[in-house]
Amino acid sequence: MSNPTTLITGIGSLVTNDPGQGAGPLGLLTDAAVVLDGDTVAWVGPAADAPAADVAFDAQGRALLPGFVDSHAHLVFAGDRTAEFNARMSGQSYTAGGIRTTVAATRAATDAELDANLGRFVREALRQGTTTIECKSGYGLTVADEARALRIAAQYTPETTYLGAHVVAPEFADDPAAYVDLVTGEMLDACAPHARWVDVFCEKGAFDGDQARAVLTAGIERGLTPRVHANQLTYGPGVQLAVELGAASADHCTHLTDEDVAALAGSATVATLLPGAEFSTRAQYPDARRLLDAGAVVALSTDCNPGSSFTSSMAFCIAVAVREMGMTPDEAVWAATAGGAHALRRGDVGVVAAGARADLLLLDAPSHVHLAYRPGVPLTAAVWRSGAREV
Repeated sequence: MSNPTTLITGIGSLVTNDPGQGAGPLGLLTDAAVVLDGDTVAWVGPAADAPAADVAFDAQGRALLPGFVDSHAHLVFAGDRTAEFNARMSGQSYTAGGIRTTVAATRAATDAELDANLGRFVREALRQGTTTIECKSGYGLTVADEARALRIAAQYTPETTYLGAHVVAPEFADDPAAYVDLVTGEMLDACAPHARWVDVFCEKGAFDGDQARAVLTAGIERGLTPRVHANQLTYGPGVQLAVELGAASADHCTHLTDEDVAALAGSATVATLLPGAEFSTRAQYPDARRLLDAGAVVALSTDCNPGSSFTSSMAFCIAVAVREMGMTPDEAVWAATAGGAHALRRGDVGVVAAGARADLLLLDAPSHVHLAYRPGVPLTAAVWRSGAREV
């Protein structure tokens, strides 16, 4: 027996992200309806023209949009860095070195503990409307610990990223070249079967341009597609390297030269902005307006991690991007849905259109603008993931 079809009607405002279906870049429709068939969107259009379905759901005039696509998250870890956050908020500066604290806790954790933590964060994100999430390794920094992180992550998402090059492992502090050899050799061999992406933290205190190139090139040779932590704390080579190597995304993009902006605008590499990191470190926010006006594709993501951005709320990131980064509410919502899909090179999510995956977020509000208009307010009324009602 086939799964029942579901008609969602009474949608006051529908963000499709398909300009062919509605007004503007968001493809906005009013008084709309959507039909779900299994894990797929079967029909989208005016409510008056909606076909019959087995089950009806009345949205009662509320706003419906694609589920959020969080394309940058670090969720396989153990331990807590409250003390570090407290110290930073009391005047200390942020450096990449805090990652090593989480490395020690993660190495000491059992598989079951890591799995439980990851599952909790994925469910937490889902309750807030995130239906697609990327997950990186990077808190093990040994062959065994990086491989197990990716095995655990792969149980929750196909968007798994090998980040053995997060920082130099503590036991290689005096020989970073040997650690790069490990990351590009034995560790990569163990991790590549469980990953779709390869990433590197190209930053002062982590890996320089030459080291980052070696890591990404080795990953590409093993069939992984690159993405890059680029230009977060300082100006550097990360963005140019990402564009040169055809990375799907350059993430952070806080400190950009005019040449960096032009390179992103002239490429298929998405500029993924992570305002939670700047919020949590009291750092300068990236200038989304500059990137958008140049023609770059911009995504928003949480960067959920225990050190520098411990939030799983895409709605929070939308509100901060609108308030602090020069984005309009429409641009921010697009970046948190379709933008994230572009950053993951996915055409089946981040859009509400026939044939797309049935990932939907219903807001307890009449418009998507409320995500920025009502910061900090839980607006999730319902969530469908692959056609199943999850919230």
